[in-house]
Amino acid sequence: MWCVGRHPLGCVRFGPVVVRCKPRSACGSDGTGSLRSRTTAVLRAFRSRLARPQETAPEGADAGTTPAGPPGQSERIDTMTRKSTQTPAKTTPLPRRRSDRQSITFELVARLAPHHGMADNLVRTFGLDPVDYDGIRDATGEHIAATAKAFGTALNDKALQIHLQRITGAFVSSAFGAAQFYGTKKSAAMELTSKLLNDDRDEDRDGPAGFESKAERARLFAAEMALQSFALMAAAEGAIAAYADITGENWKPYEAPVAPAASVARKSAAVEMAAFQTA
Repeated sequence: MWCVGRHPLGCVRFGPVVVRCKPRSACGSDGTGSLRSRTTAVLRAFRSRLARPQETAPEGADAGTTPAGPPGQSERIDTMTRKSTQTPAKTTPLPRRRSDRQSITFELVARLAPHHGMADNLVRTFGLDPVDYDGIRDATGEHIAATAKAFGTALNDKALQIHLQRITGAFVSSAFGAAQFYGTKKSAAMELTSKLLNDDRDEDRDGPAGFESKAERARLFAAEMALQSFALMAAAEGAIAAYADITGENWKPYEAPVAPAASVARKSAAVEMAAFQTA
């Protein structure tokens, strides 16, 4: 059954009515009361939404340059702009602490590098060329002495001492680096050799015919690095001896002077001045 009702905007046709109406109010003038009330409520809600103030595009000089945004967008943009333009409070940076670095001395090199007996043993075991320790030491000392003599009057005593101190430090640092590298390769050779002692692994197989195994090559390389470290230690000893002969002082590794600590009054003044810069 279809029902046609009257509406202020015109005639509206509705679908079939599921609930059976009474004969008097089905299609008569009295049956449209509930329909009119619902339609009126919908229209009032629609008109109230249209009556709300909407933010429009800016007028005046900026008219037509920016589109209208949703309500509250301009306030949020202003808040974000104020936050981004705030200048952070300036603080006085704390002085950097000098990192405690280990001084490289000749005694440290001697503890890491191989000694005379080990060098001779490695030469015999691996069939390597021996190292002329005394010859390297004396040649290095003579070279530094000849260089210092060649400067003549171009450098005064203090400048010559500083130059020789740096040159000698370079020899000692080179020997220290070689000793550390020798220790690393020695540990690697020992690790590979210990794996060969395990019968449950296949790492005890020999290399191809005519070639050495990986563990044998590691042991030979470690022996060669040991002799190189031994030779550089001889050069460092010769440089230290030449430094003592020329300057009359024993060589010591360079240490940067420690910056004096700021006094309490100076720290207080820095904090007070920083208070003026706080936004």
